Amino acid sequence: MKPAIRLLFVACLSSCASFASHAALAQVSPAEFYKSHPVQIVVPSSAGGGYDAIARTVQRHLGNHIPGNPTIIINNMPGAGGIREANYIYSVAEKDGSIIGLMQNSIPFEPLVGNTQAAFDPRKFGWLGSPNYETGVLMVWHKAAATTIDELRNTEITVGVEAIASNPAFSARLLMQTLGLKLKLIPGYPGSAPVLLAMEKGEVDAFPNFYNSAMQARPDWIRDKKTLLVAQWGPHKEKNMPDVPYIPDIVKDPDRLAVARAGAASLALGRPFHAPPGIPADRLAVLREGMMATFKDPAFVEETAKMGFGELAPQSGEDLERVIKDLYASPPEVVEHLRKIVVGN
Repeated sequence: MKPAIRLLFVACLSSCASFASHAALAQVSPAEFYKSHPVQIVVPSSAGGGYDAIARTVQRHLGNHIPGNPTIIINNMPGAGGIREANYIYSVAEKDGSIIGLMQNSIPFEPLVGNTQAAFDPRKFGWLGSPNYETGVLMVWHKAAATTIDELRNTEITVGVEAIASNPAFSARLLMQTLGLKLKLIPGYPGSAPVLLAMEKGEVDAFPNFYNSAMQARPDWIRDKKTLLVAQWGPHKEKNMPDVPYIPDIVKDPDRLAVARAGAASLALGRPFHAPPGIPADRLAVLREGMMATFKDPAFVEETAKMGFGELAPQSGEDLERVIKDLYASPPEVVEHLRKIVVGN
């Protein structure tokens, strides 16, 4: 046999063997598969932030609710404001159910507004669920030059964020667009924990955070009024912040209100866990069931409560799919306003 033909023959055998191996693997039951395969959770931020904290809490309980009781591994993958994780899960991660991700909740809408870095279609992910929905809060350091909405309409303060595409950056621009606040974004921080440290050092004045993350990371700051919660936004008003202004109660212009509601839709996703497109249907089903069982596990609920995470409101994978589908059906003029917020116009 000629060398070239021999190489082609070997390559074909290798390809066929690989195909057969994957086909055989796809036929095993979820319990058999997860008994011998750990599950990796890819986190879109560095260690120490709110997303990392909830991922590590899920890590301690999820294996108990998946057939085969797999080991759960955390892989921190910060970058591009959370887009790196989404691109990885979509295009690179194994599509066998052994790798899942936790996505920043504004990231699914980046393709909608034309962000070319977002090389994925969020409608094709296997959405697994979220432990809650979120309420956004603007945390302002008590020594900042402006600490109320009225003051912030006349006096500029600095806001620490990760990348331009990150959730905090989007939230800051949403506040600028809908409330007319003067906020100067300072990008480049690897996560929320470094931004909070920068606030304490006086490097930046503010940070758009989630209420649950703020209570988990710095409850003493809020208690002792080192940071002031200036505004809140999201699908629902947080009952533990009755005196903090809620954007839908403030914005009277109907066009701005429509943009505010669409911009806050991402918070309805909470902390969304997802799987790559195309994983076997039976494994997607057990991952979804395992996630929801984890969120309702008394041990998980108790642990998140001790973290200051607040009352949970679990969202199913189907719930997340519905939120994304609805926003992608938004009127063109609303999408255009969102696009301008994303790019900073």
